[in-house]
Amino acid sequence: MTLGLINANPVVQAKKERLVRTQEDQYRDDGVDPLDIYEFVRDIRDPEHPYTLEQLSVLSEESVTVDDKLDCIVIKFTPTVQHCSMATIIGLCLRAKLKGCLPLHYKVDILVSPGSHADEDSVNKQLNDKERVAAAMENPNLRQLVDECIYSDEI
Repeated sequence: MTLGLINANPVVQAKKERLVRTQEDQYRDDGVDPLDIYEFVRDIRDPEHPYTLEQLSVLSEESVTVDDKLDCIVIKFTPTVQHCSMATIIGLCLRAKLKGCLPLHYKVDILVSPGSHADEDSVNKQLNDKERVAAAMENPNLRQLVDECIYSDEI
């Protein structure tokens, strides 16, 4: 943990059981399934705490929507506090985790939930600007933090 946490005492939910999917659900031919995407990102660790985004209620099953007609996936996350300085990092973690696992034709929008962050517009703009995301991921320190959140053994 780092000193001076923005939210030193977050509310932590119990880890949920993995969803049991029927064989029919697992082999959908009509596009990407929102629950599969959620299952893939739910275990990302929060940058400030040893808890997952799911445990901190930053993500939920309802956080992911898919529009197969528009080939668009939207993930909305809710930071634990209005002035969360890690909101952009959380969004980068979501984007990095999804990269490579989705069909290329899908557009992914990652947004903070409306009204959940003081700089909502700025964070959303940063997370959905390809050049800004690419530049951020080229920073070795930032990339290391993202990788630690995505591939944490502690969970």
